[in-house]
Amino acid sequence: MIAPIADNPFAVLTLIAAPAVFTNASFVLALGTGNRLARTVDRTRQLAKELHADPPNAEEAKLWSRQIERLQVRAKLLVRAMSFFYTAVGAFAAASLVSVLGASLAASEFRMSFATIAAISLVAGAVGFIGLVVGCTLLVRETRLALLSLSEEAKLAMNWLK
Repeated sequence: MIAPIADNPFAVLTLIAAPAVFTNASFVLALGTGNRLARTVDRTRQLAKELHADPPNAEEAKLWSRQIERLQVRAKLLVRAMSFFYTAVGAFAAASLVSVLGASLAASEFRMSFATIAAISLVAGAVGFIGLVVGCTLLVRETRLALLSLSEEAKLAMNWLK
């Protein structure tokens, strides 16, 4: 015989622990992504200011044009990633809340409601997980673009030293 959840006070904590941990992870990623977006905006403004003050030669102009285009793509990727992370935060928070509601109904006679609530919690958790995975994938793409830009800038700096 299965013991009711009401007999084990840790069962409810177990039901909400995973969504709570994922909520925290999603929020930390969202905050970090916001910081990355701010740095991308700052870099775009700095580059535009430098180019306005000292127009580059034709070869450098191509490099800086690619840099600015990449910065725009990076900013778009970061905004999309943040959207997915915030969606994940909401979905995991909803899954936690629904899990608590489901746990409270488990001790009652509303078995059909419990099954429905469990399904809703599962869907919310799946939406959160997908949001987390997609957001992380977008961050990897943005990081690769940032490294490509850094590599180009390093080559240019090395040419200036020669």
